[in-house]
Amino acid sequence: MKDVQMDIIWRERKRNIFGMPLSFTVYSLTEERLFIETGLFNSVENEVRLYRILDVQLRRSFMQKIFGIGTIAINSSDKSLGDFVLKNVKKPKVVKELISKNVEIQRELKRVVNREIISGNDVSVDIDGDGIPD
Repeated sequence: MKDVQMDIIWRERKRNIFGMPLSFTVYSLTEERLFIETGLFNSVENEVRLYRILDVQLRRSFMQKIFGIGTIAINSSDKSLGDFVLKNVKKPKVVKELISKNVEIQRELKRVVNREIISGNDVSVDIDGDGIPD
């Protein structure tokens, strides 16, 4: 079996509150997926396909602003990962825009339609493009 080559667009280690990369959590972004790898001795790698990301939000506390870091909150329709955060990343505005741009590209390539219900907070997602929310 041939090893699959992934072109990583962005990769960064989670930082502490002072902006230092002293953590065993690594975030990676490819054209199609976002990965979160945690742990030293026992590691877990989660991934979400970009077309499953519904919303991206940047959150920055006063201390995060001082040290040039921020937290990116992601709302996804992924069954195993659900909503999650990329905590204390460097250059958070650039990273947020990079994720958002690639999400839109993947949603367009996969023909994923996101339909929001105006009267409420519910969001229905048409993953396969057949007009029926999944």
